[in-house]
Amino acid sequence: MDITEIRNYLPHRYPFLLIDRVVSCTSEEVVALKNVSINEPFFNGHFPQQPIMPGVLIVEAMAQAAGILGFINQGRKPEDGAMYVLCGVDNARFKRRVLPGDQLILKARLLAVKRNILKFSGEAHVDGQLVASADFIVAEQQQEG
Repeated sequence: MDITEIRNYLPHRYPFLLIDRVVSCTSEEVVALKNVSINEPFFNGHFPQQPIMPGVLIVEAMAQAAGILGFINQGRKPEDGAMYVLCGVDNARFKRRVLPGDQLILKARLLAVKRNILKFSGEAHVDGQLVASADFIVAEQQQEG
């Protein structure tokens, strides 16, 4: 799935769209990637002399991968009036730094669906090494307007 198709599933836009490509996707699991560039706006302040991708943005990237999986699993798109909002993050852990030039491989796996609540596990890897993991709870919310 290229960026054009990703934009059909996620409402996020620059500078907050953190998925560059979906490598594979089933109804139960997605693998996506984020190319981390020194040109990312957050590197201007985090940290100028030793740029490190903020952990909260790694979590957000994993959550966006889970969001794509949620839409696909439920057979929905934002154009249908559906939107998935993040309700909870549990068990977040960070194992190593993510630096400019790294390629984040993001994996999200669907754990459970109950009515309009979906639970996922997520992992982020760089060069085959786990850099972060977390569990996510999202809820479908109808868009207004």
